[in-house]
Amino acid sequence: MKRFFPFLFVFLWSTGFIGAKFGLPHAEPLSFLLVRYLLVISLLGAVVLATRAPWPARRDWLHIGVSGLLVHALYLGGVFIAIGHGLPAGVTALVVGMQPLLTAATAGWLLGERVVARQWLGLALGFVGVALVLASRFSLNAELGPQLLPALLALLGITGGTLYQKRFCPKFDLRSGALIQFVPSALLTALAVLLFEDFRIDWSGEFVFALGWLVLVLSLGAISLLNLLIRSGSAVNVASLFYLTPPTTALIAWLLFGENLTLTAGLGMALAAGGVYLVARPGK
Repeated sequence: MKRFFPFLFVFLWSTGFIGAKFGLPHAEPLSFLLVRYLLVISLLGAVVLATRAPWPARRDWLHIGVSGLLVHALYLGGVFIAIGHGLPAGVTALVVGMQPLLTAATAGWLLGERVVARQWLGLALGFVGVALVLASRFSLNAELGPQLLPALLALLGITGGTLYQKRFCPKFDLRSGALIQFVPSALLTALAVLLFEDFRIDWSGEFVFALGWLVLVLSLGAISLLNLLIRSGSAVNVASLFYLTPPTTALIAWLLFGENLTLTAGLGMALAAGGVYLVARPGK
């Protein structure tokens, strides 16, 4: 089953943008995330107690918490704020889609991982593919400039979180470790809500559906898969999977909302898939 984990992760992670599209019109971005974190903590806490999950060594708690702040608070906070303030989800995905290049550029000296020429070619093809998919659907103009900052912070968060976790705490129990990741993220997000938002939430059917999907499928399912992939694969290989997120999101949007997929978008999807193959293919 492990060979299917990357494909399942890409699909589940891609649905996060769809969930945001459903839910953000009914709630402020950070308030949405705070409720999501609190529900996840409640569910994980019950699972940890019921299954008597082992806790990581105390010396690893700080590292696990820092990785959680980067992957959850900074990345998700940046994505939700960017989309909530009008940046198209596709443009946000494109910005975050630069993560593999940023990871490859730093994994060598930080983790001692060797990035060969074939992988650099794959990373370049993946970036071109993502750009083609999103260029066929969105145009980036000067008015979007100020809204790009949260998306850039999200890019730094997911890149730094992946590298930090791979370097300092690659292995921990997925139940108790995830709980340690979400608690500081909830605390930091609650502080941000107190400072910048009014905790406005419209508990409509669409919002409840989006919240349930993001809690159960994304925060529990996709994050667990991400932790498994970080544990078993190189940082560059894991990061390359994020190139497939924008094309997969475009495909899901076509199926759910009838958004057209152009020939350019199809070519971009093929390039992105080929790039991921070159990055992840085992060497001789």
